[in-house]
Amino acid sequence: MTGLDFTGRTVVITGSSRGIGLGIAQGFARAGATLHLIANDAAVHARAADLGATAAEADISVKSEVLRALAPLERIDVLINNAGLELMTPIADASDATTDAFRRVIDINVTGTALVTATALGRMGAGGAIVNTASIWGRVAEPGFGAYVASKHAIIGLTKTWARELGPRGIRVNAVCPGWVRTEASMRSLGRIAAEAGRAEDDLLTDIVAGQALPGLMEPPDMAPTYLFLASDLAANITGQSLGVDRGEVPW
Repeated sequence: MTGLDFTGRTVVITGSSRGIGLGIAQGFARAGATLHLIANDAAVHARAADLGATAAEADISVKSEVLRALAPLERIDVLINNAGLELMTPIADASDATTDAFRRVIDINVTGTALVTATALGRMGAGGAIVNTASIWGRVAEPGFGAYVASKHAIIGLTKTWARELGPRGIRVNAVCPGWVRTEASMRSLGRIAAEAGRAEDDLLTDIVAGQALPGLMEPPDMAPTYLFLASDLAANITGQSLGVDRGEVPW
């Protein structure tokens, strides 16, 4: 592989039926990768067909489903752990629904990411790359999103730990920390934050964008180049890092 050419490389992407995951998948498809998409909804099959990829529908927090999803693959060169769940879990809300939401976010974002990674490692060798999707909220915080913020802090911690564990095997591990990207999940969160603050969503979004060094709201395809770079031989000396892609919103 030279530069950003992934011809002959098998790339697995979780959470790839929509949003950032789909944008990443489209980027790797253009780079010639052999793609295997995983998501917890039936839409992943249609997205895979569009990209000439294979697909599996799975809840990554369930070990048996992860095993089944990866079973068709003999080799994995790149693993993109992108699947995630973003729900409000305010600490003052002691309801069963919020408690269940908290557990579910951690199960998907942390435990699920670990299950996929542990299962994929048996198919990865020297030169392999793992890229985890964290968040700028893995560096800062947002009131009301305790479980999600904690899970993204955890992803950054796991990235550093796995880089140390897997370095001797020649496998690199890095994370991408997206800022605000126009996805279904982020716009849903925007609406909830606006409602809590008693503000219009458009006004809140204007303020968020104004806080960036670069104007404009990112779209899912804007994220793909960073994942391609970190998975490529151009980043052969980079591991254990968390790279912010947020148009300058958070000082790193």
